[in-house]
Amino acid sequence: MESLSLLMEGFSQALTPMNLLWVFVGAFLGTAVGVLPGLGSSMAVALLLPVTFSLDPVGAFIMFAGVYFGGLFGDSTMGILMNTPGGATAIATTFEGHRMAKTGRAPQALATSAIGAFIGGLIATTLVVFFAPKLADIAVMFGPAEYFALAVFAFIATASVVSDSVIKGLSALVIGLALAVVGIDGISGASRFTADMPQLFDGISIIVITVGVLALGEVLHVASRIHRDPKLSAIAVSGRPFLSKREFREALPAWLRGTAFGVPFGVIPVGGAEVPTFMAYGTERQLDRKRRNPQFGKGAIRGVAAPEAAGNATSGTAMGALLALGLPTSATAAIMLAAFQQYGLQPGPLLFERNADLVWALLASLFVGLVMLLVLNLPFAPLWAKLLLIPKPYLYAGITVFCGLGVYATSAATSDLLIVLAIGALGFVLRRYGFPLAPIMIGVVLGPLAETSLRNAMMSSGGEIAVLVHSPVTWTLYGILALVLVYTAWRRIVSRARVDV
Repeated sequence: MESLSLLMEGFSQALTPMNLLWVFVGAFLGTAVGVLPGLGSSMAVALLLPVTFSLDPVGAFIMFAGVYFGGLFGDSTMGILMNTPGGATAIATTFEGHRMAKTGRAPQALATSAIGAFIGGLIATTLVVFFAPKLADIAVMFGPAEYFALAVFAFIATASVVSDSVIKGLSALVIGLALAVVGIDGISGASRFTADMPQLFDGISIIVITVGVLALGEVLHVASRIHRDPKLSAIAVSGRPFLSKREFREALPAWLRGTAFGVPFGVIPVGGAEVPTFMAYGTERQLDRKRRNPQFGKGAIRGVAAPEAAGNATSGTAMGALLALGLPTSATAAIMLAAFQQYGLQPGPLLFERNADLVWALLASLFVGLVMLLVLNLPFAPLWAKLLLIPKPYLYAGITVFCGLGVYATSAATSDLLIVLAIGALGFVLRRYGFPLAPIMIGVVLGPLAETSLRNAMMSSGGEIAVLVHSPVTWTLYGILALVLVYTAWRRIVSRARVDV
């Protein structure tokens, strides 16, 4: 009850007219920056950080709450409409979200995204309010061996369920891992797959790979078929900015399952919300296979609902981990930590004692920011969707320009423009021959985590391989993975037997 009374005091600060204005400005600007290809939510927080220096700490962090969630929604908006996610957390949403947009259901996809963001963030933030001091208990359960098991679980589970061909799924995963290891090895200092090109010594940016594989590869694919496709005009858009009762019932279980995936990952420093979003996506795809009329690949609403809820639930508990532990578990949280330090504040257990007014006002503003995001973006879903009314030649030409601008803006290196062209060509070839894109992206995102965790675990144990399976967490993850693989193999055997009959 003490937490509840403190939260009410926080609402009394957050709900003043001026602070409501800052939440609105933050949500609007965060969304506006998030929709730009290659920038995303973390870039939105970074770009808007100097704007807050003239504000008092409470007003600044309340504005950041709006930027925080607004940027996440902006990431997903461009992923759904243009197949160009603003950040890695929106990649899983893009697969089914863009298919919904191509079938004229862009407003419904955006509404599913907005409601999922609200539900995931609301549940996660509520848990943070009441259980922030206990977050450390979850974090200490994960060491290098557990992170490696988690990465392997995500690799194999995703590659085996997102494609009808296991060989194509695993091949796509290998491509993603190969892209992830380009650059200078941080431990040995060896140059890997760089062809002695200095431009590749720092590796290939996740932004360059995401834009190349998902956006530019789609542009080239559309361009290759444009003379065969009679529908060269705009994509049809249904103007309904809300979900029907049937669609809501369809999405609700996925929202809740996605939230369950996302909540614990906000405390685990694995680099962001990519892991739970892909796990939520893979789970929904696996469940979809059991249905009489599978929807994945056609624009499944659950393929949007689950990753969105997972991503925002992770962001909600990540804020709790930052406040309670001083532990930044994502790039955005790391930038927020810098903002705290700019005001002479150090997140951690003592923050709740020394700056209770600021902490509880910020937690209250997270709730206000979620509501503001829903109110701001749900009615605007049809407006965002009207981008698809632009004729395809102009639309995809514009996407190409923004891809180039987004990539160049992050590094100011012309070499990145050449690299994104090469990766775009690779993305086109993969689409042409039916390779899934999800394993590539999860290999790129989690490859460095898997490599670092494996090497740290082996070095700490003196090369003893048993360290990889020494804890209950690793047993659980590998056990679930084994069950998933056995079930997947059994299902494929049964389906082939039915075809033969």
